[in-house]
Amino acid sequence: MSGTISRRSLSSPLSALALLALAAGAVTACTGPQAASEPEASRSASPETGQPVGATRHMIDNGGHDLAFYVTQGTGPTNVLDSGGGEDSSYWKDLVPELHEATGATVITYDRAGLGQSDAVPGPWQVESAVSDLESGLEQLGVTDDVTLVFHSQAGQIATCLAQENPALLSGAVLVDANLPPFFTDERIERLVAFSQPQLDAAKEDPDDPQNRQLLSTAESFVATSTAFHRATWPDTVPATVIVSEKTPFDGSPEDVQRWKGAAESFVQAGPHRTLIAADDSSHDVAKDRPDLVLEETENMVAAQR
Repeated sequence: MSGTISRRSLSSPLSALALLALAAGAVTACTGPQAASEPEASRSASPETGQPVGATRHMIDNGGHDLAFYVTQGTGPTNVLDSGGGEDSSYWKDLVPELHEATGATVITYDRAGLGQSDAVPGPWQVESAVSDLESGLEQLGVTDDVTLVFHSQAGQIATCLAQENPALLSGAVLVDANLPPFFTDERIERLVAFSQPQLDAAKEDPDDPQNRQLLSTAESFVATSTAFHRATWPDTVPATVIVSEKTPFDGSPEDVQRWKGAAESFVQAGPHRTLIAADDSSHDVAKDRPDLVLEETENMVAAQR
């Protein structure tokens, strides 16, 4: 294995090990009580929540745990945004108002289990559970079709599983430097596990920290879920735009940078209605470094489906 992955480039939460986690199997959307809206006083953004002004919080119950969904109401299609490992919905707070204004569409962000205002769920991280949480939230919010996903990093695994299980829900996806199946070969998995051990050891010293908790739960299932993810396929009926950053999550390791970009190229070439976009001058946090590009490609995806 040549190259040294930069510790600095992997400083974003879970950036090495938690590029990950998909387990094969059926996903069942759970039904439950209708989504409960928060009182008016809690609907606007605040320094505590970091949510955009105008977003309404809905607490969704799925299998006994509550999840926070934030809805900026619009008309027509729905844009659903999900961030990478360790990041909650506030990651998108600056982009949501611009996307809502540009498309007129409803914009939904949410806190995955154990992050933000959502309840933690014990045990190893499983993509089936993450997809069930998202499907249940959308169902209870009355969103049944015409959804464009804007998913970053680890959320690429959730997007892939959701697309496989429920392609009719989606009109398209913008995958922002996201996990893609071609990257997770046995060699890459072994390399990530070995590199991430110091991060795991440090996380064990403070396991109650939300980011550490997610890292540790992801590590429990990483090899199995990543191996399964490598075999996953994206449905031909769902258009996808893949934005790949210039530096990737592996800035400082030319070998890993090339493998990451090569995986994006392979994914795009493997099916129809797929486009590859290079995010020049961007780190892995494309939404922070190049929000203009994420906004433009999402606008294009929404417009193409109208």
